[in-house]
Amino acid sequence: MLKTIIALGCLAVTATTFANSDQAKYQSFIPKNWKIIETGKGDLNQDGMEDLALVIEENNPEKIISNDRLGSPELNTNPRALLVLFRTAQGYQLISKSLQLPSENDADSPCLADPLEDGGIMISKGILKINLHYWLSCGSWYVTNNNFSFRYQNGKFKLIGFDQNSFHRASGEESGVSINFLTGKLKKTTDGNEFEETAKPARVEWKKLKQHYDLNLEHVNFKEPPEFQ
Repeated sequence: MLKTIIALGCLAVTATTFANSDQAKYQSFIPKNWKIIETGKGDLNQDGMEDLALVIEENNPEKIISNDRLGSPELNTNPRALLVLFRTAQGYQLISKSLQLPSENDADSPCLADPLEDGGIMISKGILKINLHYWLSCGSWYVTNNNFSFRYQNGKFKLIGFDQNSFHRASGEESGVSINFLTGKLKKTTDGNEFEETAKPARVEWKKLKQHYDLNLEHVNFKEPPEFQ
């Protein structure tokens, strides 16, 4: 029994040491006085190695401001950034970054919750996904999810998909938009309602986008509601 406990303890120490050693390899990409708040892992360029997507945030006490309106008494307005690192045999390489992520709080909308709190960054099947979850504790009943999908091609992370769904917490009304930028098609879903006892088919409308979008990760402003037509 004692040998088992010792063995497990050694494994735990080894795993922790490895994790710390791995983080040290990409710590140089984190600016001074910034911290990592979220990490996504997965193979983005199909080379069999685990790449990284890091959400980092400035750690400046002066950017935590007082709020005398509705919402939290303090608002964290420290800026955030997204770094995408490819793992190579020589170490990590910075491939792309975005400085357009929303901060934890918004001074102009103090009731808005942190968009990353129930959202997040993930890598799945070679696709980088950024999900932002919007809801307000005062001023609006709507809950909205914006999900952006990027694929690495021709040396850039191209926006290939956008999905948005909205829900009204009082009425149960649901709606959604799904865009495939590769085909130029937009699917709009309306008339759904989560509160109805008898589910009825939602109304689905297909459209062709009025314009062609060729957006890279660096082009997308995640701080503003997107408008695609």
